[in-house]
Amino acid sequence: MNIAENLTRIRSEIRTLEARYGRKQNSVELLAVSKTKPISAIEAAIAAGQRHFGENYCQEGVEKITSLANLELIWHFIGPIQSNKTSLIAEHFDWVHTVDRTKIARRLNDARPDSKAPLNICVQINISGENSKSGLHIKQVPEFIEAISDFDRLKVRGLMALPAPAKELQAQRQPFKEIYQSFEQLNNADLKLDTLSLGTTQDREAAIAEGSTILRIGTALFGERDA
Repeated sequence: MNIAENLTRIRSEIRTLEARYGRKQNSVELLAVSKTKPISAIEAAIAAGQRHFGENYCQEGVEKITSLANLELIWHFIGPIQSNKTSLIAEHFDWVHTVDRTKIARRLNDARPDSKAPLNICVQINISGENSKSGLHIKQVPEFIEAISDFDRLKVRGLMALPAPAKELQAQRQPFKEIYQSFEQLNNADLKLDTLSLGTTQDREAAIAEGSTILRIGTALFGERDA
């Protein structure tokens, strides 16, 4: 597994897809999903120029952030948020992609150190209506953003979703299209959102086609998930 070669290939693919679907060049950020991967794998990605990393598990992520604190990296929390982990997340991460409850947003806001910039957050949407997944119904998003608008240690950047798997490109594109339409409606209401955290290894083309600005890539970069 050559992580540097994988990064080069994925970046080239992203640029190709940006051109194919009329996206602005370099408008899609590659987020390396490093959950369960050792520090050595992250260091290999860093050596190849990667700066954005995503972690699903709080304690594991904090350990990695602490170990690599001397480097200028940007850390994204992309897993389910437990109430008792909000302080650690707010203190160590730069982004949180999975906010869907006012209680959690309040806890993150209250725990965010004044010495740090506001915590960038994405509102998680359960676009496929799966009982097993967290997230708001897409119609609940405007009210939710309004409810957390006074939390000045948070900065709402956009929307995040992980749709149900689909094999065909057009089927993959449909839920992303719905999210993009909601994103546009929110911006028409002057919310000034700039981020769509959409797409993984399996559906990255569909996500780029429908406006994703952050691709969460793990398997294509680091290989199959470790236990």
